[in-house]
Amino acid sequence: MEERYVVFQGHRRVAAGSRLEAALAAQRLAGEAGVVIFGPRGGSTDFDLSGGPEALTARLAPAGEAPRGRGRPKLGVVAREVTLLPRHWDWLAGQPGGASVALRKLVEAARREQEGPDRVRAAREAAYRFASAIGGDLPGFEEAMRSLFAGDAAGFEARIQDWPPDVADQLRTYAAEAFPEA
Repeated sequence: MEERYVVFQGHRRVAAGSRLEAALAAQRLAGEAGVVIFGPRGGSTDFDLSGGPEALTARLAPAGEAPRGRGRPKLGVVAREVTLLPRHWDWLAGQPGGASVALRKLVEAARREQEGPDRVRAAREAAYRFASAIGGDLPGFEEAMRSLFAGDAAGFEARIQDWPPDVADQLRTYAAEAFPEA
């Protein structure tokens, strides 16, 4: 899934799309005041907008995949040191497949268990980064952020309903998974 970026000029959303689409839109507005690009995690981001559209496309267009070589594929496995108590090592040694397989299974189980809370936390942080950057001076900002982190969807919505429409809509997008009960 491609990450989406949004371009704001003041409180008005002027473009949304891939890195390249956002950068091209921002480049067209070069020299205008208040142009900010926001990334998929809510924070503002900078791109090198120098050169023409062709230069920008060459820098930011997704690169084609390199042809696969012969042999075993690289899986990104990295050897690192883990410090455990002797009883932990004893338990791991008795597991089918050995310590590495057992540790990978434990980590994957923990990741699955924390997936929901991690997604909620990430959504709240993205919404907060965006709101702080673009709407920190808007009325009810502090109350809206308190509602966001308290998981109060109704309170959050009530506090942002009078904000500029593009800002409120984008904030809702970032906060989409911030309210698990809603």
